[in-house]
Amino acid sequence: MSGNPELSTPPRGGTGARKADRARIGPVAVIAVTLLGIALAVILWFVPRDGGEWLWTEQMVPGGWMAWSAPVALFFWIIAAILTAFTLLAIRYPETPRVGMLGIETTRGDRLFITLLGSAFINIAWLGLEVGPQPWALAACAVYAALVFWKV
Repeated sequence: MSGNPELSTPPRGGTGARKADRARIGPVAVIAVTLLGIALAVILWFVPRDGGEWLWTEQMVPGGWMAWSAPVALFFWIIAAILTAFTLLAIRYPETPRVGMLGIETTRGDRLFITLLGSAFINIAWLGLEVGPQPWALAACAVYAALVFWKV
């Protein structure tokens, strides 16, 4: 190795800085999980009830500008939870692009986007073609997601 001190010293923000960033993920993750838990509790609080029965498909805000039912609110909560989880993963384990069967470099975030977009089309086709009960579309989306994260 040459006697050049610039080549022998680690670059600023090197391994030590990355370890410090990863160590700070704990408090951030706790705050994120707490906020998601509070949001889920608020969603469940506003689900209409008739006696002891939960009316899952009724509007959460009667007369509101949008038909916010519990399934719609939970859908958006799940998307927020997935994005939060992937953000925390990206901080803890930095992403490295890889080339899959599409022949393009993709990261975890890219594969998540492809999965969400494809899952939307699977659900729309499932409804439009009347293939069967909608919960089976969720199973098809799970298989599709596994394939995207494995092969793409």
